[in-house]
Amino acid sequence: MRKVFDFHGGIHPAENKHQSVRTPIADAGIPPELIIPLSQHIGAPARPVVSIGERVLKGQMIAEARGFVSVPVHAPTSGTVHAIEDRLIAHPSGYLAPCIVITSDGQDEWAEHSGVSDYQKLETADLIGIIRDAGIAGMGGAGFPSAVKLSVKSDTQIKTLIINGTECEPYITADDILMREQAYEIIEGTKILRQIIAPKETLIGVEDNKPEGIAALRAAAQGTGIEIVTFPTKYPSGGEKQLVEILTGKQVPSGGLPSQVGVVCQNIGSTVAIFNAVVHGQPLISRITTVTGESVHEPQNFEVLIGTPVQYLIEKAGYQSEKNKRLIMGGPMMGFTIPDTDVPVVKTTNCLLAPSETELSTPPPAQACIRCGMCAEVCPASLLPQQMFWFAQGKEFEKLEEHNLFDCIECGACSFACPSHIPLVQYYRASKAEILQMRRDHEIAEQSRIRFEARQQRLEHAEEEKEAKRAARKVAAKQRAQAAEESGEEDPIQAAIERAKAKKIAQQAGAGEESELEKLEKAVVSTSKRLATATTKLEQAKAEGSDLVGALQTGVDRTREKLTAAEQALKDGEQRLGTHSAEQPPVDAAQAAIARAMQARTSEASLSPQEKARLDLEKLQHRLQKSQAVLIQSRENAEEDKVIDALESTVARLTEKINAVQQQLNAAEDA
Repeated sequence: MRKVFDFHGGIHPAENKHQSVRTPIADAGIPPELIIPLSQHIGAPARPVVSIGERVLKGQMIAEARGFVSVPVHAPTSGTVHAIEDRLIAHPSGYLAPCIVITSDGQDEWAEHSGVSDYQKLETADLIGIIRDAGIAGMGGAGFPSAVKLSVKSDTQIKTLIINGTECEPYITADDILMREQAYEIIEGTKILRQIIAPKETLIGVEDNKPEGIAALRAAAQGTGIEIVTFPTKYPSGGEKQLVEILTGKQVPSGGLPSQVGVVCQNIGSTVAIFNAVVHGQPLISRITTVTGESVHEPQNFEVLIGTPVQYLIEKAGYQSEKNKRLIMGGPMMGFTIPDTDVPVVKTTNCLLAPSETELSTPPPAQACIRCGMCAEVCPASLLPQQMFWFAQGKEFEKLEEHNLFDCIECGACSFACPSHIPLVQYYRASKAEILQMRRDHEIAEQSRIRFEARQQRLEHAEEEKEAKRAARKVAAKQRAQAAEESGEEDPIQAAIERAKAKKIAQQAGAGEESELEKLEKAVVSTSKRLATATTKLEQAKAEGSDLVGALQTGVDRTREKLTAAEQALKDGEQRLGTHSAEQPPVDAAQAAIARAMQARTSEASLSPQEKARLDLEKLQHRLQKSQAVLIQSRENAEEDKVIDALESTVARLTEKINAVQQQLNAAEDA
């Protein structure tokens, strides 16, 4: 007999397992509608690869894995995708989550699939790939992706492979019935895992309250080298760390994994799913679920499709709602009350418990802690539940983490033993959720800080580069000026600056009045043109009997008012600036402006092509001189690069135009 060890604490609640193992596994059938959550495991939710209205086949992948710690999701039966939307799922908080809803067609038509009977010839990576593609996650705990757990680092030596057949939670018998009816599949699945892990020993741990299952496993394991190890029944022997200690005597370090002590664990249900995936090519689309409690007429185990509504399943067992006040997913120790019977069965749903009030009464109100220490005596993780309770009440999260809050497996042993009926596990669970949210918020804030600091560094670097370029341009300008002074030549930059200053002074001295009058004259001319255009449109509308006559008349009146104001402004400007003598009154301003414009146009029209070209050339040369002066001034003042680039582009464009006009003029003169 193999030596077994014990772990600290533990309790012995009433088992209540015999009710649901009196009959074989029953087929739950195909419900009219299946609700498949995209997240049924630890890690990133799967991503849908089907669309609404699409027909899917049984076993077809409908959502792909998103990252390493994720698994795909498959259609449990054939049918049509009815919706991809948020639905209520089984969770203690009762929140909505993305789901794919399939309306079944009753045909249960399989997608094409095939297995590998001679799996011994496959490489380890190929076997892990099959398990990953089959969407297999832990079916007895938190739903950790099996492929991730089996992807052991090359430098990690695994001595022991443990298959967890403990099933210590009261009422639940899903693993027990699997051992009784599918012992061969369990052993073959264990052999596949052994080929992947290559351990020195392979153990299947089972509590001694399952004699039929133990006998079936031992018969199937003969000659395989797989050892069936039994040990005394105690809750929670099924906890992963507790089972490792029972079978090997090793304690997994705080916050660590069993692989750190050379152990890998897998659940019985996951082992059968791995066998079906490798040998038969079937993804994880169904599981064994116990339906029990005094509120069901026939407690038993069902093979149920993932996504089956709870209401559909419990009716198969003869659910009596009048006797039941709360429906629990899981067992009485670690399970939780589901918010509605429409929530679906998922990969981790090992039990639906429908107790009567006499069977599992509502907990009495919590009383004050009497500091008896019983919670610490029964804690299987050797924690200090009393101190953790005080820290949780005071939201002292740092002290909670110092007291290894995350080593708590939420087994409920402390709450079970508490004489004051304090729901200790609820405090720990809520504190864990708050700490994890704080970590996520801190991570987001840290990422934002890093992005902000990186942006500031980029801006500072860009400003430093601009300042360096300005300084370089100033140094170059000084060097050019110094070189010109030493050679006795005129500094071209300074000469251009002086010319620009002189021109500006001349404009300010004598051209200001003329510029103002020109503006007033242009305003009169442009307003006159608009009035003529508006009047023409009004006459045309009146002739056609259009409905727009009123609006056009309003426009003409307003334009006429603007013209009157512009003419008055021009007259006032001429009188103020002394343009006309007192003996000779000023002529009509609008007519004078129009006359000057017509005269300029007539003069230009009378020019020959060569004369026009020379005039254009003079204008372009004048614009080029102005642009060059502004460019030189900008370089001298170390303006921004984009300003200098724009001025350089203008100078280059004007130079090209001047060259083109000069070529045309030369060609005309040669002809």
